[in-house]
Amino acid sequence: METSRLILRWVLAAGYLFVGVVHLASPETFLPIVPAWVPMPRETILLTGVCEIVGALALMTLRLSLAAGVMLALYAVCVYPANIKHALDGVVVGGTQLSWWYHAPRLAFQPVIVWWALFAGGAIDWPFRRKSGEAR
Repeated sequence: METSRLILRWVLAAGYLFVGVVHLASPETFLPIVPAWVPMPRETILLTGVCEIVGALALMTLRLSLAAGVMLALYAVCVYPANIKHALDGVVVGGTQLSWWYHAPRLAFQPVIVWWALFAGGAIDWPFRRKSGEAR
């Protein structure tokens, strides 16, 4: 299980690091999917980029991985409204309007990302929990 956790930790960290850099390099790309009720949308996008990068780096640091996993799971929950808006409003991003073939799996996968962050950070073992008495 620990090898799986390590691999998932590094893959998730790489993904968050990449997306965080994209948020910082091109915040205007994400403006159309920010819900209207979010204050200071451009600054919020920049802040999310910083959170993704810091979370990725912390996830790769064993001492901080538990806190990073929990915070990245909460982050995934917090950005879900933007994903919903993107899907329901058919928002064009980067000159492309994506179909439900993109949005449906993405929306369905968001809870998996929450689980992934919690598992990768060591907050949960489910569904790989060892039965009591099983050798480590």
